[in-house]
Amino acid sequence: MEKPLYPSLYMRITQGYNTGTHLNSYAIDEAGKDSQISILRAPFTGIIKKIYKEDANEVWLESVEPVEYPDGTIDYMTILFAHSNDISNLYVGKKINQGEQFYSEGTKGNATGNHCHIECGKGKFIGTGWYKNSSGYYSINNGKKPEECLWIDEQITIINNNNYAFKKIKNTPVEKPTETLPSIVAPPNNNPQDSVEKPIEILPKKIFICKKDDLYGVYLKKGQKLYIQ
Repeated sequence: MEKPLYPSLYMRITQGYNTGTHLNSYAIDEAGKDSQISILRAPFTGIIKKIYKEDANEVWLESVEPVEYPDGTIDYMTILFAHSNDISNLYVGKKINQGEQFYSEGTKGNATGNHCHIECGKGKFIGTGWYKNSSGYYSINNGKKPEECLWIDEQITIINNNNYAFKKIKNTPVEKPTETLPSIVAPPNNNPQDSVEKPIEILPKKIFICKKDDLYGVYLKKGQKLYIQ
């Protein structure tokens, strides 16, 4: 099950939710590493459900399966992206894999400086995908705080998190198996009078002489023994 990742490798939130043009919504503006245009990655494997080109090239991406929220909730998720200058490669029904670069910052619509407007919604895409809130701004349906929806990982560089506490995915270290060389174990000593175990001498029998360094194979039948000197 996927954990939705913050869509930018550089977190620089220039406007938080419930302020300015984000009143009565959980929208944030992500401006990336610098003032240039940064590319965003898909937070989860999703399907594009709607594209609205008449305003700010808004794109709605819905997860193909339920995802794991940072608080442990398991549900679908829909995310709205806005302000990209070029979405000519996107279309409704297109599948985007988690981590795939697919959207970019821009200034399309009501935007000052390159950035991406991001809104997270709990559950599947419903209705028109958004509604006009009490402040007159369009907001995603079932909006939810981004830090309650998105995880961060080891790849991200945090420049400004706007004091939002995003939960970090812990990378579980993989233990490498320890290589051990095969050893000959002597059979147990069945003589109680012997207090010291004596080494068992195995006399090798010459069955083959290697003419050169190479890889050789031997076929053995059940019960047969092989001694190598």
